[in-house]
Amino acid sequence: MQPLRTQNIGLSLIKEMELRGSKIPGVVSLAQGIPSFETNEHIKKAVIESLSLHNIGKYSLSPGLLELREMVEEVLRKDGISYDHNNEIIVTAGSIEGLAATLLAILEKGDEVIIPNPSYAAYAEAVRVAHGVPIFIDLHKNDNWALSIDALEKAKSAKTKAVIICQPNNPTSHIYPESTIRELAEWAKNNNYFLIFDEVYKDFNYTAKPIFHLAKDSKYRGNAVYLRSFSKAFSMTGWRVGYILACKELAREILKVHDSLVTCAPVISQYAAMAALRYQDELINDIMIQYRKRRKITLAHFNKLGDYFECTAPDSGYFFFPKILFKNSGSKKTAIEILEKAKVNIVPGIAFGPAGEGYLRFCFGRSEEDLNEAFTRLKNYFHNSL
Repeated sequence: MQPLRTQNIGLSLIKEMELRGSKIPGVVSLAQGIPSFETNEHIKKAVIESLSLHNIGKYSLSPGLLELREMVEEVLRKDGISYDHNNEIIVTAGSIEGLAATLLAILEKGDEVIIPNPSYAAYAEAVRVAHGVPIFIDLHKNDNWALSIDALEKAKSAKTKAVIICQPNNPTSHIYPESTIRELAEWAKNNNYFLIFDEVYKDFNYTAKPIFHLAKDSKYRGNAVYLRSFSKAFSMTGWRVGYILACKELAREILKVHDSLVTCAPVISQYAAMAALRYQDELINDIMIQYRKRRKITLAHFNKLGDYFECTAPDSGYFFFPKILFKNSGSKKTAIEILEKAKVNIVPGIAFGPAGEGYLRFCFGRSEEDLNEAFTRLKNYFHNSL
């Protein structure tokens, strides 16, 4: 076989750990960010009804079902965000397809994309898929993972094309303040860079302050793309549906790539997304009660492991990202050893970029039973091995 370009592209360490764990019987996984909750019955019922009322076996328009895009526009308007359903909203096969389509649309071979890290594991490989070059800058771990404009300035070059921002952040679960986002937006605008905001965890907020969304400010819409998903807040990871917000000119170019990649998002999933939006206030309020409870349970477990980990309660999302305090040979080897000896699957911090080394990511989106069992195993592992 001839050499392939993809040989220089890696499989996400998150997926690698899940594959490793699948070969070991009895593993409790706190690795991949998959909620334990079933998709809500309101959504399931609506999908069943749509099967008999609509021809779901046919493609939708490439940008998505008109009714869904209209609903998205209305939801956005209530949040003070204005995007036209006709030419500024694209329904995607999950947010990662939206990211891939965006990068393929805006990048030329060799263009650089700045990625503050730690950040979601798939960004760097998605950039490489689009023939781009990921450039990592470190978030300030001793300052609540703050983003420095000085670091961005030092990282930019004649080849810089875009910056990817995870807001709220995965894996650190911190929320960038409005001041940081506005400073970033001004810097990007002055340099004519694209800003790609991954807002998958926008509905998760355990703080008293609202999450700031730059999409409310029309000043920056010409160079900003917003990726959103139904996967996390609605427990719809398997449905593969999300949407992109972009100005008309940029959305037109992204749509060409989206059409080439998937034609359209799965139509049955688009009907599920409409039901999610119809009941979103009720569904999100209910599920956030459960996540707050699981966050509290997980924090209590970590407090009992203070000799081994240093961590704080997350501000958003459903991940803890503790610093490793015990002697180790790197986060990947540590995660693999814990998987093999304790049968608990977690993600090494290095998966999220160089600044993630020395940390591990734990997902508390799993059931309370799994959380308690996993930490019982971890306590036994540390008692017997260290």
